[in-house]
Amino acid sequence: MEQSINDLFSLEGRVAIVTGGLGLIGRYHCKALAEAGAAVIVADIDTLKAEDFAFELGNDSIGWELDVTNTDSLKKASNHILKKFRRIDILVNNAAINDMFENPNTALEESRFENYPLEMWKKMLDVNLTGIFLCSRVFGSEMAKQGKGSIINIASTYGIVAPDQSLYKNENGEQTFYKSPAYPVTKGGVIAFTKFLASYWADKNVRVNALSPGGVENEQKEFFIKSYSAKTPLGRMAAPSEYKGAIVFLASDASSYMTGANLVVDGGWTAI
Repeated sequence: MEQSINDLFSLEGRVAIVTGGLGLIGRYHCKALAEAGAAVIVADIDTLKAEDFAFELGNDSIGWELDVTNTDSLKKASNHILKKFRRIDILVNNAAINDMFENPNTALEESRFENYPLEMWKKMLDVNLTGIFLCSRVFGSEMAKQGKGSIINIASTYGIVAPDQSLYKNENGEQTFYKSPAYPVTKGGVIAFTKFLASYWADKNVRVNALSPGGVENEQKEFFIKSYSAKTPLGRMAAPSEYKGAIVFLASDASSYMTGANLVVDGGWTAI
């Protein structure tokens, strides 16, 4: 039977997990899914904040402390979710880390490829890539048993194109730091993993897609915002709320014939 547009985008009665649910765009992923009718598990490392935010969402949503790199933590969450809701329909693999150099005076030298700390490389691989692998295995396996589900892996434009290092220069044209190899490598890996898993679970009716967001405005320096915007066809950075539609589309039956794809929402950044 043909579904109406409203029914296609509805998530009524579905259960969604969002890792990194307290992050900049993670919160908006949670809001979008809840507004479409889903019960949302706000999964993050701060239990109290996750619970408070989940209460605001309604729909019987819950907050849950989760370490995406720890299998025991994931299994504990899965058991609780299945006991409470008896199903898992949607997984948004959003949890990720980015480079943070604590001392601006040493950031330039530390961020150079020749000097980039091996421990930072390993940590980013662990969270950004292994975390998605583990979450998909634990939560996605339940979807495969159900015979239906949608996994959305959050990638990045930097998983498609190389970082533009000129963005990280100041008003005087001086390089302040370099975007490291770790973040784009992990995000490129996310896209590759998405294709693998989409093919692997296609016969289980578990759809797996990636969403590649562009840069989100978040109190960056005005010079950076202007530089980034100048390189984007739409002439601006994204608002964190501008990925809500894409999340609901990928989570819902509106994208029922879509798997293994990378939905790019970047203001045209990768189009030129």
